[in-house]
Amino acid sequence: MKAIINGRIYNTETADLVCEISHSSKSSFDWHETELYRTRKGAFFLAGEGGPRSMWAEHDGNCSSSGKGLQVITVQEARSFMEKAGCDEETYEEFGLPLVEG
Repeated sequence: MKAIINGRIYNTETADLVCEISHSSKSSFDWHETELYRTRKGAFFLAGEGGPRSMWAEHDGNCSSSGKGLQVITVQEARSFMEKAGCDEETYEEFGLPLVEG
């Protein structure tokens, strides 16, 4: 998947896959398959697809349907996504997001 957002190209084929999250089965309206990527320049983005009640839903008036897309996110949002995905410490380090002991 590839998109141009604010004059920048985001491409799942050239970016590094960090982790992925799937929610529910495709028979559920809120199912989604979402992947977190990091570009060569260090920007994070999500790419995925999902049902009519997912973050990827497409809306037309009062109707929603399954959809897909790409969304640029902040470093903090990337950390949150990685926590939900259950990434290990090495993955955080590999993608430039070292953990600090609490």
